[in-house]
Formats: sequence, C-alpha cells, structure tokens
Amino acid sequence: MKNYLASWFLLFGCVLLLSTPLQAQSASSSDLIVLTSHQDVQQSDEINSASIAEPAHEASHGHAPGWLVIPFVTLLLMIATGPLFYEHFWHHNYPKIAVGLAAVVVFYYLFVLHNVHNPVHALAEYVQFIALLASLFIASGGILIDVDKKSTPLANVILLIVGALISNLIGTTGASMLLIRPFIRLNKDNIQPYHIIFFIFMVSNVGGSLTPIGDPPLFLGFLKGVPFFWTLEHNWPAWILALTILSILFYLVDRKMGKSAAVQESDDEITHSNKITLTGTRNFLWLLVIIISVFLDPNVLEWVPAIHYDGQKFSFIRETIMFAVAYLSFRYADKKALKGNEFNFEPIREVAFIFIGIFGTMMPALELVGTFAQSEEGAAMITYNTLYWGTGFLSGFLDNAPTYLNFLAAAMASQGADINVIQQVKDFAMNNYLDSSFELMAISIASVFFGAMTYIGNGPNFMVKSIAEQSGIRMPSFFGYILRFSIPILLPILFITWLVFFAFAG
Repeated sequence: MKNYLASWFLLFGCVLLLSTPLQAQSASSSDLIVLTSHQDVQQSDEINSASIAEPAHEASHGHAPGWLVIPFVTLLLMIATGPLFYEHFWHHNYPKIAVGLAAVVVFYYLFVLHNVHNPVHALAEYVQFIALLASLFIASGGILIDVDKKSTPLANVILLIVGALISNLIGTTGASMLLIRPFIRLNKDNIQPYHIIFFIFMVSNVGGSLTPIGDPPLFLGFLKGVPFFWTLEHNWPAWILALTILSILFYLVDRKMGKSAAVQESDDEITHSNKITLTGTRNFLWLLVIIISVFLDPNVLEWVPAIHYDGQKFSFIRETIMFAVAYLSFRYADKKALKGNEFNFEPIREVAFIFIGIFGTMMPALELVGTFAQSEEGAAMITYNTLYWGTGFLSGFLDNAPTYLNFLAAAMASQGADINVIQQVKDFAMNNYLDSSFELMAISIASVFFGAMTYIGNGPNFMVKSIAEQSGIRMPSFFGYILRFSIPILLPILFITWLVFFAFAG
C-alpha cells in the first residue's frame, strides 16, 4: 500500500514542480506555491477554498475532451463487475488499476492540456477527503460499544435513528464507523445484507443532512459561505420525511425477514441486561479534536496558515492534525477495544485506493458537466427540479462533494453570482437572488440523499461494505446493490421527497 500511495503523491509532486513552466505564459507571483500567513492573505480577500468550477481562471487552463471520461467509466465498470466476475484478480490488482487509470488522466492534463490547475485541486480535495475519513475511521475503531440487548426490529430502528442523529455531530463517516460494528453484533445471530444497506441509507447518508459537519458537500458549502444553521433550518422537513419512511420500511422488512420462530424462541430464553458498555472512551477526545480541526480552514479563519497556489488557499494545518490524530489514536488505543472491534486497516485501504482512482479520473466528467451547466443552453435549463435530479444522480456515481460544488457554481452563475465570493454565496443562501435559497435546498438535499444510491456515492458507504464483508456478511455487488435496494427502496423515497418539496413549488 505504501508503494502505491507513494507513487500517487510522487505523481502530484511532479504536478507542483511542473506548474510554473506549464503556465509560463500567465505566470505571476500568485502562481507560485508559498506558505501564507495572515499578513500575506490580506492582499486577496476574495480567494476561497478549492472548487471544481473557477470562472476567474478558466481561460488559462486547457479543457478536457469528451473521450477522456473513458478511464472514469472504465473504473466504475470494474468496481461494479470486479467483485462479481473476476474477484481474485480484482482483489489483488485494484490498487494498480485505480492508480494507473488516475495517472493516465493526470498525465493527459499535464502534458497535453498543460492544465495543472485541475490536478492540483484533485490532489487537495483527495487529501482533505482521506484525512477526514482515515482519522474518523481509526479514532472510532478504538471505541468498543457493547449493547447487551435483545435484537428486535424496534431495537434496530432505534439504533439507526440514533445513528442518524449522531451523524450530524461527528459526520456520517464518524457515526458509521462508531456504530456499524455494534449494529452487526446486535444482530449477530441473524445479520443479513439488508441490515447493512439500511444502515448505509440512514446513518451513512440521509442522516447527516442537518449540519455542515454531517456530510462533506454540506461542509464545503459552509466553507464557501453558506451559514452554519442554514442546513438545519431548510433540510429538516425532508430529513424527517425520508428517515420516517426508511424507518417504517426497515421495521416491516426486519419483522418479515428477521429471525425464524425457532431462533426467536431460543433467544427469548437468554437474559439480557439491556446495558450499553463503552470501552476505549478516551478516543472520544480524539474524535472531538478531529471535529474541532474541521473548522481550521484558512478560507474562514484568515490567521490559519495556508498553501497559496494559483489564486487559491489550500488548507494543510487541519489535515496535519487529522493525520496526527489517526496515528496517535491508534498508537494509544485501548487494545481490548481494538480486539473487540476486530480492527484492521483493510476498509480504509480499500477506500484510499478506490478514491485515488475516482478523484483522479473524474476530473473530465465534472469539468464537462460544469461547463455545460454554465453555458447559455445549460443555464436556461437550471431550475430547482433539474438541480435536484441532476445533482442527485451525479452524486450517486461521482463523489457527492465536488458534484455539490459544481451545481452550486452553475446555479449561481446562471444568476450572475460567483461561488468564489463568500458574500454572494451568503446572499444566494438567504434567497437574495430569484428562488436561490430553494435552489440551494434542492442541491443540498440531493447531494446527501442520492449519495446512498451506490457504494461510491459517499465515502462511508465503501467502508461500511468492507467492514460488513470482513464480518462474514455477503454483500451485494455494485449492480446488485442498485437493482435490489437502491431502485426499489431508495429511489421511490427520493421521488416522494421531490414530489413533496419541489415538484409543485413556485
């Protein structure tokens, strides 16, 4: 694993070294990579965090041809078919495949398009992504939650709802890693794939739509200027509707497909204390450090040092803290908790490599979508209905965080606003443009809810799947997940959400 990750960062080290000569025709002092302090940043008040769509710099960066999406589509197809049709080959070679396909796209951007801007952004977003996921995964792995309670449909529903609430405090990744193992242990006598799928639906995705901490796209919106409590104020009705329907459906399914009468009768003879035991509680302090560090962003707090590159400010203090917490929380974790959780690094390893490929290869897809959405023809098509379905379906197959940014940038551009100006983002959120708050609501809900449509829609999905498989649960394939669960269960709920909140609005 270290060799593959080293090759990835070596590749992007070359990106940074090559950046000056490749952009020589437009080089200026702002094109160089420098560490900035509060005094250095004062000269550029309108600089904001990394974004896929950057109108101010587009003219100096080459654009990807349509065929360059082939590596991305190839990766998606291999993720879908590998575990099903050539499992041995895929399991042993997916790191090489993911890094290799990403390298093809990155080198094309560098040496053919002479575009360093997009790869650097992809690197920054990947580091932010993996730092948060890895630190939450490792810190929560040192907390053992033992629920000595009889497994019933009602107990399962309560745990899922609690997980949905917690996901707004420590993020969908933190809540998923904290509760997936207790959820599996609670149902150890009858754990089935549907348990894990509903967990992904409710805890790993839909649950985290009330705060910017809850899900990565909402956090990026907060960094761009969306007020912190805006998501709670606007998203709670859809949150309640979706979770209520999912809870009822899970309860009915669990009653029908749960324990057989014989197993249930045997279980009834077991005495349960109904107590919840926690081991490794000091790791909650590490989780708190991670959550606090989330807000150490140089685009929000000007005193935070940053990497200043190509008119952008990139965070590195936050990520350094998160990687340090990942190491320290494991180094000093309670060994009993680690053993009880059967903790190992395979789930985060799989996510790290798969998303190297996704972040590296999805640049052309996001660029083409963003370019069209901001064109005259695309802008004419922008309504809260098209924003809901467009953001949604792409969030299911692309990472939902950059998809959120792309559609927010497009929606704002269609009304003459710029996503890189914090005050204009605030105005957009506060409905100071035509139906702008409603459009942002459509983008926000869709990016979070639709993230559950596939294993790759949101980072925690893959980790939950991997942990479940390590526990002996035979999870459905990529297509099986979509055909057996997403389409018949989740999609109707997404349609009802659209029908209630958007279809007849305005």
